[in-house]
Amino acid sequence: MQPWDCSDHDLCALAPAEPDALDALRSGNRRKLARTITALETGAYGANLRRALISAAADIRTPVLGITGTGGAGKSSLTDELILRLRLDQDDHFNVAVVSIDPSRKRTGGALLGDRIRMNAIETPRVFMRSLATRDTGSELSAALPDVIAACKLSGFDLIVVETSGIGQGDAAIVPFVDLSLYVMTPEFGAASQLEKIDMLDFADYVAINKFDRKGAEDALRDVSKQVQRNRNLFMQAPNTMPVFGTMASRFNDDGVTALYQALREGLEDKGLQLAAGKLPRVNVRNSTLGRAIVPAICATMRSWRSASPSPARTTWPARSAAMSTPMPSIRRATPCAPPRPCSRRRTSRWPASTR
Repeated sequence: MQPWDCSDHDLCALAPAEPDALDALRSGNRRKLARTITALETGAYGANLRRALISAAADIRTPVLGITGTGGAGKSSLTDELILRLRLDQDDHFNVAVVSIDPSRKRTGGALLGDRIRMNAIETPRVFMRSLATRDTGSELSAALPDVIAACKLSGFDLIVVETSGIGQGDAAIVPFVDLSLYVMTPEFGAASQLEKIDMLDFADYVAINKFDRKGAEDALRDVSKQVQRNRNLFMQAPNTMPVFGTMASRFNDDGVTALYQALREGLEDKGLQLAAGKLPRVNVRNSTLGRAIVPAICATMRSWRSASPSPARTTWPARSAAMSTPMPSIRRATPCAPPRPCSRRRTSRWPASTR
């Protein structure tokens, strides 16, 4: 028995029965969809229903966007910002399903399922979000992901977004399940030679260097763009035309995220998403141009000033000591001295004449 099999309640008992599962999904009822996903994830449905589900969704051309990247790169925050821009640009016209996958801990079998903590734009009936755990797949994906995508397609969503758990350099498991893929990374990837090891730079349709306010972000954008150019043998095109964007998902109305959204919008249109003209003004940049975040910049400036400046105590104390001791010689000269003691007179008589 696995740790996830030890629930107090059998949630699969609430799922639609197998003969009615496909009709329940076609009805568009979100609660029935959620319960069906629970049964699919736990293996309560048999193989026949799963095959029927995949077959029924095979002809539905709903675009699927896969978002993957390293752990802590800001995938959830960037996903939230992209959904927000889609809602604003298209006047909240589309129904979007967000499937977020979190890793299960090998020791306890539990998963945080905390991607929704970073998402603020999903509080609308137009957006359905479901978290999945990787369980014992040993991958960044859930074994039930193909069935869950098929269930969302059958439920009538216009767009499906799949966010994976954090991945390593040699992982690209999301690519076969999606129509477009976005790889999210940060500027701290090490030496430029490390880029040769990242599989997703070969397969990703778009690359986002998030947290672009960090030191070395411009160099990272240049290096990643050149790496993508080499990987795809696009030497006749300039590196700055590669689908690599610098973003700051934590910043309000970041123009780098808007540039990424505009590029994704064109790709989704090619995959069949019927988009209107849009309300967001177009930006002509490929990375965040609003400069560094003000608080980190101030902190960095103060730290550098303190490290370069000597300690105030070490600076002021010698000056104060000198100021206090300056008038003392004149005081000694003006004040008559007591006659020396006999022992002192004998000692000083043996001194050289120049020191008396």
